[in-house]
Amino acid sequence: MHVNTGDQVIVIAGNNKGRTGAVLQVQRDKNRVVVEGVNLRTKHQKPTQQNPKGERVEQECPVHASNVMLLDPETGKGTRKRPKKD
Repeated sequence: MHVNTGDQVIVIAGNNKGRTGAVLQVQRDKNRVVVEGVNLRTKHQKPTQQNPKGERVEQECPVHASNVMLLDPETGKGTRKRPKKD
């Protein structure tokens, strides 16, 4: 996979195109990544004794790895990772 946990990436396709964030999780078997602050979904929590009213929690959902690109810190644009020459 071209990105790893902790890398800064930019989303290049989809509803969140142009947003940037750090990779929180990599799901190699599904070829997906979870990016901080991208692809937010609202999850409804049931009421419990500690939280009798319940709540709505926003959480990041995975996006396909092909829709993200490594972020170049100098230019602020996406860049491709090249293999090192020996």
